[in-house]
Parts: sequence; C-alpha cells; structure tokens
Amino acid sequence: MKRKASAEWQGDLKSGKGTVSSESGVLAGTPYSFSTRFESVRGTNPEELVAAAHAACFTMALSAELGKANIVPASLRTTATVTLDRVDSSWTVTESHLEVAAKVPGASVEDFRKAAEAAETGCPISRLLKTRITMEAKLEP
Repeated sequence: MKRKASAEWQGDLKSGKGTVSSESGVLAGTPYSFSTRFESVRGTNPEELVAAAHAACFTMALSAELGKANIVPASLRTTATVTLDRVDSSWTVTESHLEVAAKVPGASVEDFRKAAEAAETGCPISRLLKTRITMEAKLEP
C-alpha cells in the first residue's frame, strides 16, 4: 500500500508561499508558509500534519490492541504534540507527545496500559519517526 501527498512552493523562505495536497483530495491546495510554521499565523505546517497523522495512527492502533483482548472502546481521543526545536543550529523535530483520553468499559487499568504501550511503539507513524528515508532528486530545466 502506498499513499501520496505533494507540496509546491513559490518564492523565498520568508515571503514565499506553498500549498500541500493529498492523493485522496482531503488536502487540496491547502496553503502553508513561513508564518504558519514559525509564527502564530493561522494555517497548516508540516509539524501539524505529522501530529495529525501520529494522533490518528496511534488511536487506530490502540483500538486494534484493545480488540486483541476482546475489549471494545466506547471512545478514544488522542492529541499529539509535535515539538520543533533548534538542535545544533538546525530545526529538528525532537518529540511527538501523545495524550489519550479513553472510555473503555470493562477494561482494567493494566489492560489499558498494556494496549496503550503496544500502540505507542507499534503504530506505523511511531515507527516512521525512527525510519530510513530515501530520496530521488532531479533538477528540471
């Protein structure tokens, strides 16, 4: 299974503007810029998109882990906070912190903890954040 998204950018870093789109069309020319990433201007940015992906992936993985124990959650609500810091003078994503609130009838604290820990380490986006990255780059005339 492969999923695609694309980004376009015009101009310099600080005054330029870009758009991001996804194959599904959920994101279609969604604008982003320096000010939406590094200032408080409303709009999306790469770290917010990673946080959304991590929250969604973890929540699905937690549901799956609970299902392995024949436990069905009534609701799972996850917030992921991705931190972008300066490390050795380069911007670096240093953390993705997950906060989950759950209503899981019939689950013990221990069952829930085990499922949450397995989901945190096992969800594909958690593993992506520790993965090899490949690239193909070409300069167009």
